[in-house]
Amino acid sequence: MRIFPDIPAFHKYIQNEKNFPGTAVAIGKFDGVHRGHQKLLDTIIRLKKERGYKTAVFTFDRSIASFFTGKEQKVLTTNHEKRETLADLEIDYLIEFPVNEVTAGMEPEIFIRDVLVKGLRAKAVAAGPDCSFGKGGRGDLALLKQMEREIKDGAGQVLSYETIEVDKVRYHDEIISSTLVRDRVSNGDMEMVHTLLGRPYSLEGKVSHGRKLGSSVLEMPTVNIVPEHDKLLPPYGVYFSNVVIGTQVFHSITNIGQKPTIKDDDAVNAETFLYDFDEDLYGEELRVELLHWHREERKFPDLEHLKKQMHHDMMAGRDFFIRKEREGGAAAPGVR
Repeated sequence: MRIFPDIPAFHKYIQNEKNFPGTAVAIGKFDGVHRGHQKLLDTIIRLKKERGYKTAVFTFDRSIASFFTGKEQKVLTTNHEKRETLADLEIDYLIEFPVNEVTAGMEPEIFIRDVLVKGLRAKAVAAGPDCSFGKGGRGDLALLKQMEREIKDGAGQVLSYETIEVDKVRYHDEIISSTLVRDRVSNGDMEMVHTLLGRPYSLEGKVSHGRKLGSSVLEMPTVNIVPEHDKLLPPYGVYFSNVVIGTQVFHSITNIGQKPTIKDDDAVNAETFLYDFDEDLYGEELRVELLHWHREERKFPDLEHLKKQMHHDMMAGRDFFIRKEREGGAAAPGVR
């Protein structure tokens, strides 16, 4: 998958492409890349197979809400995670459109003409019934349909495209949306989040050194990652989890929070114990998939009480994975 920071960069790339077939474009924020988003993506992937178009995802380089409010908006998927997910789906192009005063104030008709049609060479545009774009969010599905054959090139040729409306995906009569997923993450309902996303909610990062109390005092060697600053975290606490390293999967148990028993600052990290694993992972990139909330984070009177609780947690985690594997509901450790 090729990633472009703007339309000129995309144009520069395709200008030497002979017989460029045009693109099937999915437009949206794609925060979470949940099952509703996946339906949009399935639509453009189908068009690639049926008509030979290239697939393009048009999204933004940062949260639009953050731009307008000046306050950081926590996200379900960081830009890095979004890129990985879309690459796994074999999308051809990702355009991370810059959000600034000029682009936020672009008239929707100009957006359709200069960005989608002339810029991305769109032959088909897939969007949800509530899509909005352009200045004041005035652009919508009706405008996309209205302008399908109104745009001409410099020679007067009509640059037609097709608008494809993609219905919302529902779960138990609720529309699957990024807002709904955020609500469930904030409540720690990781099973429901898994259902809405179609995959476990996860955190990614490079393993960093902690205070090494896990191996030296608590007899539970752990790995630490620091989530990206804009990543939406579930409630602080202990979660049964999987750790994914490349194609390998290991059962684990993860504490997300500030570890109040052993430190007095407010830095947040994710500390994970991997079952039946004793290799050094310092500096490795890994993904922690959160499967089930076990208990809240709390401060213990001393390290001995913390150690006792952690071993209880570790045994509860083993029971969880044994039960899930019997039910066929959790990924077994090994190669994925």
